[in-house]
Amino acid sequence: MKRLIRALSGALVLLVAVPPAVAAPVPAPVAAAAGRTATGTEAWTPPLSTRGRYIVDAQGNRFRLRSGNWDGAQGSWNGSGDRNDPATHHAGQNSSGIPIGLDRVPLPTLLADFRALGLNSVRLPFSNEMLHTTAPVPDAAVAANPALRGRTPLQVYDAVVAALTDAGFAVILNNHTGTTRWCCGLDGNERWNSGRSTAQWADDWVFLARRYRDNPRVVGADLYNEVRRDMFDDPNWGLGDGHDWQAAAQEAGDRILAEANPNLLIVIEGINWTGIPADGLPHGRPTLTPVRTLSHTLVVSGKLVYSAHFYGYTGPRHSGATGLGETHDLRYQDMTREQLEQTLYDQAFYVSAETGTHFTAPVWVSEFGIGADENGAAPRAWFQNLTGYLTKADADFAYWPLVGWSTTAQGAPGGDSWALLRYAASGRRSGVLDAADWRTQPWTALAADAGRTGPIPATPAWYQLDTDHRDHNASLRTRAAGDWDGGARKAVCPDGARLAGLGHTGGRGLCSTSDLRAPTGGHTVVRDESYVPAGGDWATGYTKFQCPAGQFLIGYSLRGERVSAALCAPARTALPAGGRTLWFDRGDNRPSGAPGGEFAYGDYKGQCLPTEFAAGIAFTTRVGSRPGPAALLCRPLPAA
Repeated sequence: MKRLIRALSGALVLLVAVPPAVAAPVPAPVAAAAGRTATGTEAWTPPLSTRGRYIVDAQGNRFRLRSGNWDGAQGSWNGSGDRNDPATHHAGQNSSGIPIGLDRVPLPTLLADFRALGLNSVRLPFSNEMLHTTAPVPDAAVAANPALRGRTPLQVYDAVVAALTDAGFAVILNNHTGTTRWCCGLDGNERWNSGRSTAQWADDWVFLARRYRDNPRVVGADLYNEVRRDMFDDPNWGLGDGHDWQAAAQEAGDRILAEANPNLLIVIEGINWTGIPADGLPHGRPTLTPVRTLSHTLVVSGKLVYSAHFYGYTGPRHSGATGLGETHDLRYQDMTREQLEQTLYDQAFYVSAETGTHFTAPVWVSEFGIGADENGAAPRAWFQNLTGYLTKADADFAYWPLVGWSTTAQGAPGGDSWALLRYAASGRRSGVLDAADWRTQPWTALAADAGRTGPIPATPAWYQLDTDHRDHNASLRTRAAGDWDGGARKAVCPDGARLAGLGHTGGRGLCSTSDLRAPTGGHTVVRDESYVPAGGDWATGYTKFQCPAGQFLIGYSLRGERVSAALCAPARTALPAGGRTLWFDRGDNRPSGAPGGEFAYGDYKGQCLPTEFAAGIAFTTRVGSRPGPAALLCRPLPAA
């Protein structure tokens, strides 16, 4: 959602929502950012991955996303009137479905200005429509870059990606809209599957990820922008229906990693809006709050990044509308600094702050912004407080928007006052790189802040398994071997992890990173007590699915509530025998401190110690008893 259309969206729902640029002085703290090469770019080695709450490069060094949103390829048309008339486009800017500014400024000049801002990365929006458009862009749209004449929007996008990455920037692809028009109201772009199926949407992602697979500085796939309510229906997180954003993001992320490029970061934004914005009716901005109870476990570990957007004129329960559709809920800009920081934590930053849980991941505030012409005391204070908190939290960030016009198409003053960099038709630049812009000080302080740098040590990671509505097979090795228990709901830990805990009901599980698995060899499906040795009854009166000697649990399956099978994998080294029985059918039984976090809210849970591995599952089919997992066989890990 972006400014004016964002403000209108609540009301709509309620009705049912050239020459080189002239150089300007560069604020010294940004221009002299540390850790840069002789060309001015930040030194880093792709691909990127994650370690706990941090994004790291291939050397394990922290890579903090200091990003801008170079918009335009997602569309600028407001949805009515002549699409060729700039007046019908956002801020009077007809982007022609390509990144804004190519009509006014040569690419090298734009990239030099990006470097001067202190950026190391660019979030590059696109629309699904753009991917399939075959008509070339108008010559006027690339007037300052004549080499791009005659190209389709996707081919121009290709050229922009190549220019950015050749210059050392990391690029995160962002599926911003389905149709090439300005978002984010009731515009047909509310959900990833508005106008297409989830499978077709994921197909587009696989296509684009494959297109840039050989460019290692294309580092991420930001799956969909600001998922929100359409006229009649809300998106949800985990209900298992066609509006389930948690499940759709899991499906697309897994497909990108398995079918296109296993090196990409998968960026998943929370839900931006549900409900009707009217006092007395349920409504709000869930953002990342549902992640605490239901997170994502992808088929390639160390690739998950969560994302949230914050604008001062919106709020946790305020759509941003004024007039019709406006409620009496607090806006972010109405909050004190302390209130704002607590709200940001509750809605998003707990995900990165609370380490050692199944939901721990980097949080990227991939949109925030304000106008250079903003004179209100409250919005200005909000921007100072937000940028201060992003610095305090050592957060990854991306400003919206990076590039805009400073004049109308006819050359009169106008354009987009929110852009960090604004260009006249002559190519003359204004914006945050000029001291007269009131945003220069807070932006410079944020962009120049070093945050944590250098090596980030690897720490144990935890993964949630969820069989609420479908299989959750997070292992590429197991997937390659086919369906190991047809008709049952199956859950398998990622490659490089072992099963650590189970819920007694509900089908949830917990995995922990482990180097225990042998590099070769398949798996064993256990459906009976064949591997329980004589005299080794560790759960008398219960059915026990125990791994063969030398193997450990990596998965399980259910038919209804009943345990159907256990999945075991061979270890790389000899495993101890013996162990202990961990019961959890009458209450929680978890280690002190509950590493991994609450992975099955509302259910009894059992979890082996971090120094143990699980080697068996026990359950009962007695009348009146729940047939779900009741006990685990926990054995000590082999000595290092």
